[in-house]
Amino acid sequence: MSEKDLRGTDDKVAQDADGAVDPTAARAEAEVDESFSATVEKGAEKLHRGWRALVTTGIFGGLEIGLGILAYLAVLHETGNHLLAGLAFGIGLVALYLAHSELFTEGFLLPVMALFAGRGTWWQLLRLWGVTLLTNLVGGWVFMWLVVQAFPEFHEVLEESARHFVDAPLDGRAVALSLLGGIVITVLTRMQQGTESDGVKVVAAFAAGFLLAGLSLFHSVLDSILIFGAIHAEGSVTYAEWLGWFWYVVPLNMIGGLVFVTALRLVRASELPEAPGPDNRVVESRRD
Repeated sequence: MSEKDLRGTDDKVAQDADGAVDPTAARAEAEVDESFSATVEKGAEKLHRGWRALVTTGIFGGLEIGLGILAYLAVLHETGNHLLAGLAFGIGLVALYLAHSELFTEGFLLPVMALFAGRGTWWQLLRLWGVTLLTNLVGGWVFMWLVVQAFPEFHEVLEESARHFVDAPLDGRAVALSLLGGIVITVLTRMQQGTESDGVKVVAAFAAGFLLAGLSLFHSVLDSILIFGAIHAEGSVTYAEWLGWFWYVVPLNMIGGLVFVTALRLVRASELPEAPGPDNRVVESRRD
């Protein structure tokens, strides 16, 4: 029996009169299959990094996001336009991609897909999240100290920007902004994984930066680093205020990325040949 005859589908429109999958649908299925395999491979690489690699990529991730914040502050200081400043912030996401560093919220898709495929453990996933979050914050804290020393003219805009976050009450709007922050950064990972073109990946980074910073969505790492800058500037912002905002943004970012993006990807991937579980009809057919 041929591979085409063995492959099952829930989409009856994709089948011909004999019940076999239409060649066009088979090609589309193969593309999804390849994308899943590549996603799992990259996710497994992240999960299996040693401690030294985790720490260094996390610190560099904080430093590189800091580059985007520096660009954001420069444009906002000169123009007062949050949308233009958000577009400039994309520089940080481009630096993050080109330098192959690690951002905490990037871990909501690839490593989870690798765990789903049996290429890692829960301990490795929790280790990746915990170490990356901590080192992102450390790298960003150091970078913003340098920014504050080098550009005292940014102190006022830092204070105003940080106040947008720490003064926000924990209400429906704050929850929605936090969920959207997790969704946007996880969709960025998904978009960059879906193409081989570096140019397209760079465009995607600027688009995500525009949404995250231009619309002032709540992002646990990006906005924490911005708040650190306001604290370094010795304004009225305190670490207690940061923690009062940070504690709920982290889990809501995770829910946004994991539930609204990754979970749907897992549903789609559950029918692929490489995926474990009872829905793997192709593997079962081959055994028969």
